Amino acid sequence: MTKKKGRGLLMVWADVPADKEQEFNRWYNEEHLAERLSVPGFLSGARYEAVKGGPKHLACYELDTVAVLESEAYKRVQAHPTEWTRRYSPEVIGTTYIRNVYALIHPKTVTTAVAEADMAPVLQIGRMDVPPEIDDEFNSWYDTIYVPNYENRVVRGTPTYLTLYEFEHTHVPESAAWAAQRDISPVTHRIRPHMRHAPGSPGIWVKTFQF
Repeated sequence: MTKKKGRGLLMVWADVPADKEQEFNRWYNEEHLAERLSVPGFLSGARYEAVKGGPKHLACYELDTVAVLESEAYKRVQAHPTEWTRRYSPEVIGTTYIRNVYALIHPKTVTTAVAEADMAPVLQIGRMDVPPEIDDEFNSWYDTIYVPNYENRVVRGTPTYLTLYEFEHTHVPESAAWAAQRDISPVTHRIRPHMRHAPGSPGIWVKTFQF
């Protein structure tokens, strides 16, 4: 089976003007995703739209490691944008534009089953900072108590942490089972008030296209 998930993430969020959205989506789906996925070390890529939180558009790329973004192959593609990219990149037309790079910190390894799985139909994402004095406790709590899934530390961008939950549908975080696991420990009630979430986070994004 082909490896589809690794230890790095490149995530790009954007809002774009309504009159440019149709062409923006065409550019992403017909050219840009394929171009990025042609770079060795880019394992898979998908686009999502927000149903809760924001920005509206999210492109998520699974990387073998974050070192892929320092490779000659990636720098060559970056240095020679197409005409379509020069006109419709979110850097050019985005009214909101966030480009962050993340390295996986939990779990420590990616299992074979996870590595070979497609990107999820629904993502719940939290982006946050915590005060330095509770950093160690925060990581321990998130990794072992607070509905463990994927925790990543930012390599490029802000804020420091990203938590990524992969769901089959948008109703998972509304379930009784989710609420029970989320609030299972008194530590949760001590840590959560210190989490400084980025605007639009936590949010839920639904997959619209996968290359």
